[in-house]
Amino acid sequence: MSGLLKVSSNPHIRSKVTTNGIMMAVVLALLPAAGFGIYHFGPRALMIILLSIASTVGTEFLFGLYKKKMTITDLSAVVTGLLLAMNLPVSVPWWMPVMGGVFAILVVKMLFGGLGQNFMNPALAARCFLLISFPAQMTDFSYDTFTGATPLAALKAGESVNVMDMIIGKTAGTIGETSVIALLIGACILILLGIIDLRIPGSYIVTFVLFVGLFGGHGFDPAYLSAQVAGGGLMLGAFFMATDYVTRPITIKGQYLFGIFLGIMTGIFRIFGPAAEGVSYAIILGNLIVPLIEKITWPKAFGKGGKRYGK
Repeated sequence: MSGLLKVSSNPHIRSKVTTNGIMMAVVLALLPAAGFGIYHFGPRALMIILLSIASTVGTEFLFGLYKKKMTITDLSAVVTGLLLAMNLPVSVPWWMPVMGGVFAILVVKMLFGGLGQNFMNPALAARCFLLISFPAQMTDFSYDTFTGATPLAALKAGESVNVMDMIIGKTAGTIGETSVIALLIGACILILLGIIDLRIPGSYIVTFVLFVGLFGGHGFDPAYLSAQVAGGGLMLGAFFMATDYVTRPITIKGQYLFGIFLGIMTGIFRIFGPAAEGVSYAIILGNLIVPLIEKITWPKAFGKGGKRYGK
C-alpha cells in the first residue's frame, strides 16, 4: 500500500492557459476563412460579421451591467458572433445577425449561467433558430454572381459539381464555409497551438465518409465523397464548433463516440433528409446527448467496483 499515490489538498498547480487566450486563438484561426468570405462575397460580408459580433458583445455587456458582473473580456462573445456570421448567407437582411446574436448570448448562454453552463453551442443554436424562423432568407444563397444552388443542393439533385472550386471556395454558401483551404489553415493553427486535437473532427469526418459511402447511392466514389466532405459546413462544424470545450464530452472515449454520432447524424440528414445540409442540427443533437455520453464513458474511480486490495 505504501506505493500508492497520494493526492494532497489544494492548491494544485494551475495551467497558464486562460479562457481569454483560448478565445483569442480561435479568433485568429477563424480569420483565414472569414477573410476569404469577405474577399469572396464583398463588403456586405464584412457588414454581417461586424453586426453579428457587435450584437453578441453588446448583449453580453448589457447583461453584465444588469448582473454587475462583466464577462466580455474573455472574448467568448466575439467568438460566438464571428461563428454565427460565418454560418449566415451574405444575402440575409441586416437585422438577422443582430437577432441571432441576441438569441445566442441572452437565451442560450447567459440565462443558463454564462460561459461553461450553456448546454449547446450558442452560435449554432442561433443559426438553427434563424433557420426555423426565417427559412427563405436562411436558404437564399444568391448574391451578385452567385445565383445558382449550393454544391450540396446540386449533388442532392443529381447534378455534377466542381470539387476543386469547392476546395478553393469559388462557390455559393454561407460566409465562412466555402473555402476548405482557409478552414484547414485555421484548423492547423488550433492543432499546433494545442487548443484542439483530432479525436472529434477525425472520428466525425471518417464516420461521415463511411456512412455516405455505404448509404449515399454512389458507393465509395472518390469524386462524390470529396464533394460531400468539401461541401456545406462540415469542415467548419467539425473543427470549430463540434470541438467547443463547453458542449463536447470531456472523456476521451466520449469524444470519439461524440464524433461518431455526429458523422452518422450528418449523413442521415444529408442523404435521407429533405435538405442538402445537416451539420448544424447534428451538432445541436450531439450537444443534447453529451451528458448521456459522459455517463456511459466516465471511468470508474480507482478501486471502485472491484475487489478490495489484498482480498
